[in-house]
Amino acid sequence: MKYYHQFGELQTRYQARGFTVLGFPCNQFFKQEPWPTQRLKEFLQENQVNFPVFARVEVNGDGAHDLFKYLRLNSSLDCGKIGWNFGKFLVNREGKVVGYYGPRTEPNEMIPDIEKLL
Repeated sequence: MKYYHQFGELQTRYQARGFTVLGFPCNQFFKQEPWPTQRLKEFLQENQVNFPVFARVEVNGDGAHDLFKYLRLNSSLDCGKIGWNFGKFLVNREGKVVGYYGPRTEPNEMIPDIEKLL
């Protein structure tokens, strides 16, 4: 839940400047996102998460969503695969991937890079 709140803080802090956090649940990593999309959205609303959350997607493999194929191919991912939940991509206004941050990178650690883009 900590990361969700940090993402929410980034959304609140930077949304007026054109920044948006987008959440894409994925259940490919030891089934850590088992809830149906609607239940997950309800849970996030109950916990005052304030950024858009989309339907569950696959991010790796043959069934990967086209967005994640693009993000992976145009990022600095070492092996070309997202290794775990909470992998983060930073994309500029033109749609260019300017950074990939692994699951252990806290959202707040992205602030200097976000501010450079804004």
